[in-house]
Amino acid sequence: MLLGDSFTRLHHKKIADLAGRYRLPSIAPSDLAAAGGLMDYGPNFDLARHFGQAATYVDRILRGAKPGDLPVQAPTNYKLVLNLKTAKALGLNVPLPLCGLADEVIE
Repeated sequence: MLLGDSFTRLHHKKIADLAGRYRLPSIAPSDLAAAGGLMDYGPNFDLARHFGQAATYVDRILRGAKPGDLPVQAPTNYKLVLNLKTAKALGLNVPLPLCGLADEVIE
């Protein structure tokens, strides 16, 4: 299980390759399943909306609002990507209902 930090995003292909070599199921918030990891699960950001909200917060702070008084924003939309080719290579059976819930299935 990997965090969605800049290191993971930068090296997702190498991480997926190593996980496959050592037969380790892997999950990360994004990009890992397409690189050969088992699955991705994490926030599904609409970057335009996300940065627009950040600009709104900057504007409010510059107008005198205290950062501690602003509400915390949390993701409301998540994305699940399953890599069935990797699951098969690892000898894992992915339940059909889980495949049905996935936003994307890589076969």
